[in-house]
Amino acid sequence: MSENTVDAAMRRMGYGKDDMTGHGFRSAASSMVNESGNWNPDAIEAQSAHVENNAVRRAYARADFWDERVKMMTWWADRLDVMRRGGEVVSLRA
Repeated sequence: MSENTVDAAMRRMGYGKDDMTGHGFRSAASSMVNESGNWNPDAIEAQSAHVENNAVRRAYARADFWDERVKMMTWWADRLDVMRRGGEVVSLRA
């Protein structure tokens, strides 16, 4: 699926060109999922459909991390639900 296809779908959902792009959503998701510390970086890269730059590693690393990716996307969907409701309050200790 091309970037233009994703962006066109977003326009139909009401996101303007200056609001967000498909790549922007991917970048936000990748950042938050990585920062959570809950997930294997290789699983995150697989979910992002990134291709391994190292040719030797790419030739031999064939794991798809499916079970972890399903859990990761469930976690991400839950985070989006929290953000849609206005975020979560985190108490700070002095």
